[in-house]
Amino acid sequence: MAEASIRERDRADRPPQRPRQGLLRGILRRLPLVGTLAGLALGVWLIATNDLSAIGAAFGRIGPLGLVAIVLVRGLIVLLCGLAWARVVAGLPPSGRALGRGDASPEPPVETGAFVILRFVREGVNVLLPVASVGGEVVGGRLLTFWGVAGGLAAASLLADMLIQVATQVAFTLLGAGLLWRLPGEAAASLARWTTEAAALAVAAVAAFFALQTLGAARGLERRLAGLGRRLLRSAAPEARTDPASPVGPSVQDALDAVWARSRRGRIAESVALHAAAWALGAAEIWIVLACIGIEVSLTEVLVLESLSQAIKSAAFPVPSGLGVQEGGFMVVGALFGLDAGTAIALSLAKRVPDVVLGLPSLIVWQILEARRAQVLAPPRG
Repeated sequence: MAEASIRERDRADRPPQRPRQGLLRGILRRLPLVGTLAGLALGVWLIATNDLSAIGAAFGRIGPLGLVAIVLVRGLIVLLCGLAWARVVAGLPPSGRALGRGDASPEPPVETGAFVILRFVREGVNVLLPVASVGGEVVGGRLLTFWGVAGGLAAASLLADMLIQVATQVAFTLLGAGLLWRLPGEAAASLARWTTEAAALAVAAVAAFFALQTLGAARGLERRLAGLGRRLLRSAAPEARTDPASPVGPSVQDALDAVWARSRRGRIAESVALHAAAWALGAAEIWIVLACIGIEVSLTEVLVLESLSQAIKSAAFPVPSGLGVQEGGFMVVGALFGLDAGTAIALSLAKRVPDVVLGLPSLIVWQILEARRAQVLAPPRG
């Protein structure tokens, strides 16, 4: 009976669906699959229309040690991102009780290792499954509630973490554009101009997203956001479905207010610094690959290659893992520094090796957590 009443309440929370809304939802649901097929087609076309022997030769020169080094660097990058996510909610009570009171939380905090593990899971879902680039965030928020984090707080932590990640990427892209302006040639100037204009639009989008989270504008979406928080909570704690007295935690907007409180500026700054370091460290992957191939590159060149290729990949977020798009991006940007198409594609393929090596175990961890969610104990309350 309690389960039925909860389902009825969820239906009441949802606004009536119009035919046009249903059509739009159907399109969005199929968008990742369409993006996957389009990306695969683009990637196959890029490889097939270029010299396969040149691609294979360049990739072969990287060698096992080079690939291991790339995987280690990627692991460090994901570790930094996990630590950044942990700083977003550091000091806040996992249950969401007493948010905003300003006093220290009497509840045991969620272990930082949980955020690191779940960050690996988020990456694995995003790069290996046919979902848009935010599919991993949905899975990560659900799994975070297995550690006793309230659904609203889990959702808020993801929204804030995603905002910080995007904001630092925009700053990294602007750094790359600034370095690109210094290069001679009309091609470099045109790409720098396009990148600067796109980054300006991204700055406006980030500012709007920040305002949505911090100025209370999200209260207009409160019903949908609160429904998301409740679903995250109930999926992690089945007993909450049948126990009417179970606390559902704060609303997403209340949790966002606590996350962005002025007293937490230091922790937010730490998260920003960790994400910025992670973006910059990605340039080390490019340096390792090109050094193994035998190509000397400067710091400016690897920063431009990494920042612009990541910006192109992110712009094509409906395409899972930027299939085909990443390869095309390296070909376009790499041409400015004299990289032939075969080397550019080999570089892109090498950067996909950590996606598989780290992504497959993370998907296994995800399934283990789902199977053992009843054994992942929430911090004691009381």
